[in-house]
Amino acid sequence: MTALTATSGSALAVANPWALVPPLGNLDAYITAANRLPMLTLEEEQEYARKFRETGDLEAAGKLVLSHLRLVVSVSRQYLGYGLPHGDLIQEGNVGLMKAVKRFDPDQGVRLVSYAMHWIKAEIHEYILKNWRMVKVATTKAQRKLFFNLRSKKQGYKADAAAADAATHRETLSEGEIDLMARELNVKREEVIEMETRLSGGDVMLDPGPTADGEDSYGPIAYLADANHEPTAMIEARQRDRLASDGISKALATLDARSRRIVEERWLKVNDDNSGGMTLHELAAEYGVSAERIRQIEVAAMKKMKAALAEYA
Repeated sequence: MTALTATSGSALAVANPWALVPPLGNLDAYITAANRLPMLTLEEEQEYARKFRETGDLEAAGKLVLSHLRLVVSVSRQYLGYGLPHGDLIQEGNVGLMKAVKRFDPDQGVRLVSYAMHWIKAEIHEYILKNWRMVKVATTKAQRKLFFNLRSKKQGYKADAAAADAATHRETLSEGEIDLMARELNVKREEVIEMETRLSGGDVMLDPGPTADGEDSYGPIAYLADANHEPTAMIEARQRDRLASDGISKALATLDARSRRIVEERWLKVNDDNSGGMTLHELAAEYGVSAERIRQIEVAAMKKMKAALAEYA
């Protein structure tokens, strides 16, 4: 089944509107197909718009959308300087076009091409603001307006400067250009400088990933991460705290007095000079046994404590 079949005049009967998009994501073929679609006359446009508005006829809405796909392609070309894929810009513009068709009133005395322009640009603007930077460049409505106007006017200034004198061509605005732009856009000079600074900032990857030779590379994510508040680390820290307080106390309580003193002297006691407690020979002399016997008592006590600490593991 073919995607498009001709009907009377320039009207189109669409069996499957999405079949218009060529296979394998060929953008050039899509643009060529969109530009070949006949444009509707005023009478046809009003007829389809009324039919969709009054009866919800999706076929009529599809004809309105398809006949204006070339408009989306044309508008999207104006935003190629942001480094975003042309196909994505067209896709977002098509979303705006469909929103315009849904809200279009043919009795207002305006053509769909004029009405849809706002919706197409608005959708593309929103897409650019969300994806041009990982952190949004513009946040308020006024800043968004300045963002797009500043970029377009700056490109015009630089084109004029390059034509006049390529040797003095600069990437940043001069003081005179800042004043001129502030007057033309009716904003404060400081606002132009701030947005110019934000636009001039380069993108930095938080996690660059491995290098070409397979070695790990380090980005801001390496020093921005707070390991102290990482969930696994916090759980482990709480377990260590329990082990060092409740666990050790309960484990020591399972030992007899001699075994407990030997463990405390050998492992838990720290003197003022940061030295440890008593040695095996010192404890052996105190209890009147051999150093080997003290070591055996220590090993047995440690095994008993380990068993008592199993519930805290």
